[in-house]
Parts: sequence; structure tokens; C-alpha cells
Amino acid sequence: MTGLLLVGILGLSYLLGSIPMGLIIAWLKTGRDLRATGSGKTGATNVMRSAGRGLGFLTLFLDGLKAAVAVLVATLLWPYAVEHLGGSSISVPMVQGLAGLVAILGHNRPVFAGFRGGRGVSSYFGSMCIIHLPAALLGIEVLAVVALLSRFMSLGSIIGGLVTCGVMVALYFTGWVPWPHVAYSLLAVAILTFEHRDNISRLRKGTERKLF
Repeated sequence: MTGLLLVGILGLSYLLGSIPMGLIIAWLKTGRDLRATGSGKTGATNVMRSAGRGLGFLTLFLDGLKAAVAVLVATLLWPYAVEHLGGSSISVPMVQGLAGLVAILGHNRPVFAGFRGGRGVSSYFGSMCIIHLPAALLGIEVLAVVALLSRFMSLGSIIGGLVTCGVMVALYFTGWVPWPHVAYSLLAVAILTFEHRDNISRLRKGTERKLF
């Protein structure tokens, strides 16, 4: 029974992540496929450029929210499984991390949008708001400051993710967070950094598009 519940939690996490918020919001505003413009991604930055900053920030919030909900469901349901369905060697932090990773997978490769989605930044920070809020808030602040000063959202996203990950590693070695949360952060930041490989190439060449 616990195995079935785990499959259900992860399936729900993927479906939540797959909801293409940016695609829907941009289409309602412009009547066009967001992926046909700008970076071709469905994330908040492309929405800002295609449909306006306000809708971009709305996309940012909703993309974070869907991953947060996925992790929150895992947080609430898995203890019930352990207590009432025969127990399990899989801990709550492990299931939280798995739910977060699958939600990011859904966001980046959404079944509802032809497996063409975003880069996972908002989903990562949304999930981290449930897993470890202080680390998430610090990373979001760093992201915002770097993006505003450099005018490169991609640079802010990568550095913000790395800072959050660094904080989680430091907290693990001081005994404040469990290893599955650190493993999740490391894997998630590796994914979002990989998804920014084209941006990294343009940053090196000096051809990356600025926010404003």
C-alpha cells in the first residue's frame, strides 16, 4: 500500500508540475503560443517579455506554487502512510525530495504541453519554500539582487540556486537539515543549471538578452 501511495504522490507531483502556467497566461493575453517567441520556454522570464511584467510575476508565483503544493502533499500524506499502512524505510524528507524533483521534471517536460516547458527555477524555489523556507528566501533574494544589478535573469537564477544549495550543504554539516534535503537541492540545482546551458553560452559570448 505504501508503494502505491508513493506512486500516487509522484504521479500527482508530475501532473502538477506539468500544468503550463506561463503558456496558459500568455495565450490568454496574446492569443499566441509562448514557445514561438523569445527563448521558446514557458517560464516567467519569457512571459515578461511576451505578455508584460505583471503577468510574468504571476507566472513566477504560480510555477512556484504548483511545486510547493506537490511537496506539501508529500509532507502531509507520507507520515500517514508510515503510521497506518504498515510503515516504510523511505523517510518523509526523501519523499519530499522525490516530489520536488518530479514536479520540476513536469515543469521542464510537461505532458500537457508536448514536453516543452521551462527551466525549473520557480519550481525549485517553490518546493524549497516547503522544505526549508529560510534557505529559499535567501536564494530568492540573491536571485532578485543579481538579476536587477546585472539585468540577466539567467545569471540571477543560477547564482540564487547555487546560494540556496550552498546554504543547505552548510546546514547539513551543522546538523540542521537531513541528507535527503541536501541531495534534493544538489540535484535540482544541477538540473536548472543544465537547463540554462544555452544562457551560459550566451553570457560567455556577451550575447545574452537583458531583462531591461
